[in-house]
Amino acid sequence: MTQNRKRVLSGIQPSGNLTIGNYLGAIKQWAENQHRFDAYYCVVDLHAITVEHDPAQLREKTREVAAIYLACGIDPTLSTIFVQSHVKAHSELAWLLTCQTPLGWLYRMTQFKDKSAKQEAMSVSTGLLSYPVLMAADILLYQAEVVPVGDDQRQHLEFTRDLAQRMNHLYGEDTFTIPEVMIPPAGARIMGLDNPTAKMSKSEAAQLHAVYILDEPDTIRKKIMKSVTDSGKEIQFSDDPSRAGVNNLLTIYQAFTSQSAEAIEAHFSTARGYGDLKKAVAEAVIESLQPIQQRYRELTEDVRNIDDLLAQGAEKARAIANRTLAIVQERMGFLSA
Repeated sequence: MTQNRKRVLSGIQPSGNLTIGNYLGAIKQWAENQHRFDAYYCVVDLHAITVEHDPAQLREKTREVAAIYLACGIDPTLSTIFVQSHVKAHSELAWLLTCQTPLGWLYRMTQFKDKSAKQEAMSVSTGLLSYPVLMAADILLYQAEVVPVGDDQRQHLEFTRDLAQRMNHLYGEDTFTIPEVMIPPAGARIMGLDNPTAKMSKSEAAQLHAVYILDEPDTIRKKIMKSVTDSGKEIQFSDDPSRAGVNNLLTIYQAFTSQSAEAIEAHFSTARGYGDLKKAVAEAVIESLQPIQQRYRELTEDVRNIDDLLAQGAEKARAIANRTLAIVQERMGFLSA
């Protein structure tokens, strides 16, 4: 591994529009972590087809997510940036792992239960059920030692660890590295503007739910000014569920300004109401996103540059992934080609 640094792997689906929650909770930290780890960041397009999708939009969003990675400071000279489907070993290892995964492990996954409950039983894809196996393949292919995950993905990481341990027991203790979870710092969980008790989601269709990384300044102001608060007046951090909206706005402000909670509360102690808070949050978000959006526009003026960087990243990723796949195939009894 690069200079004996631990390897980290993570990725985001190219579905929906990336939000400030994706930026603060993941991409911003990836950019910081690339200096500490041997970093592999992929656009996980194979995960995006577990539900109905538009092929043209999938291609467009795959490039968009890659460009946002770059615009947010992920440096291709420090990190390996690639598209999941460009490394065929992901699909191949996923099948090998699927054949070693007890069905009961998949049926107990919370995310499958939640998502399948929203669909008619006959329309739920097998891919939605086996999604955790593909995610495990993503991680285990690169012998990743560290995987940054939020609370909603913690169960998937535990599944990956269990499956790696099962494979090591069956085929050799050194087949896979057992990955460790890396939890984002406190305050990285951004909630919906329209429903501050639910995590901000890029797949939520409601117009006032999320601020997207590529939103225009006027759109950002409109969304934040219409965000849900409460009937109170105090502008303070709070665990009280009835004050979740104000707490979410303060969390966003803190994440973008890097100020302490004490300094923020002191700053807003003379505010005339939540309107002042919302205006300040909107301006902090707009100011922070401006250089990212400018860099994104520059990068997407010629998508061939993005495609070239992704091709280079995929070539580097294949070297690691194919090595792991060959070891697994040999240990499971397949003839070498």
